[in-house]
Amino acid sequence: MTSSIDAQLKRAVEQLNAAGSESPHIDAAVLLCHVLDKPRSYLLTWPEKALDDAQLAAFEAVMARRLQGEPVAYIIGEREFWSLPLKVAPHTLIPRPDTERLVELALDKIPAGACDVLDLGTGTGAIALALASERRDIAVTGIDLRPEAAALAEENRSTLHIANARFLSGSWYSPLTADERFAVIVSNPPYIDEADPHLDQGDVRFEPKSALVADDNGLADIRIISEQGRQHLHTGGWLLMEHGFEQGPAVREILHALGYQQVSTAQDYAGLDRVTMGCWQG
Repeated sequence: MTSSIDAQLKRAVEQLNAAGSESPHIDAAVLLCHVLDKPRSYLLTWPEKALDDAQLAAFEAVMARRLQGEPVAYIIGEREFWSLPLKVAPHTLIPRPDTERLVELALDKIPAGACDVLDLGTGTGAIALALASERRDIAVTGIDLRPEAAALAEENRSTLHIANARFLSGSWYSPLTADERFAVIVSNPPYIDEADPHLDQGDVRFEPKSALVADDNGLADIRIISEQGRQHLHTGGWLLMEHGFEQGPAVREILHALGYQQVSTAQDYAGLDRVTMGCWQG
């Protein structure tokens, strides 16, 4: 096996295939681009270019981590979301494409003109920064329980030069004053049951369980967000929450019981229930 880009990519794809990777070609290319500090086009333009010893060693090191199951995003420290390059770390969830559906639906509910929007469990700041980047006239607040996550979100905000967002640390609404109200509240909270076998599979094994798992069959945090959200929504304001594909009926029942109106569930790009929303009329 030679040290050329093409040969190393083929070898890496074979190894990832054998390890059961769902996207071996993408994983191999992203990791090699990271090592070389080059764009994807470089791999296609210079397939015969040889890697030097340091590059080979670095590629072998990141490949070893991936073959152990560590997510690519954690290895390279970055994941794109809503076309925004975001720094990620093991203390935050990795932003997923399905969550962009929550952003789309929230943008549809945010009223015209200046207003305040809240993102609970912000993690990397992905949802908050996506909304703030699309609507420079609104003010977005992101809250995360973990101070290190709020700090990472602030770092992403600063790097992206998004001025209309801020990040706080605390449990759900606790960092807010009693009189703070929002036009829209969004959240991708923990919603996986602790007994779910998928927690021991794939990339999710490496993600923080506190950001994934909730009591009450995964509904405990959704209940808290929904109940306390009534005190922090303007009349006519909207609450939108991402959840598991089988939880739509249960989340709709929670919102109906708490007095939310116009309750409905929207599907993700695969046609699965993903986001439930309701309007608070006070």
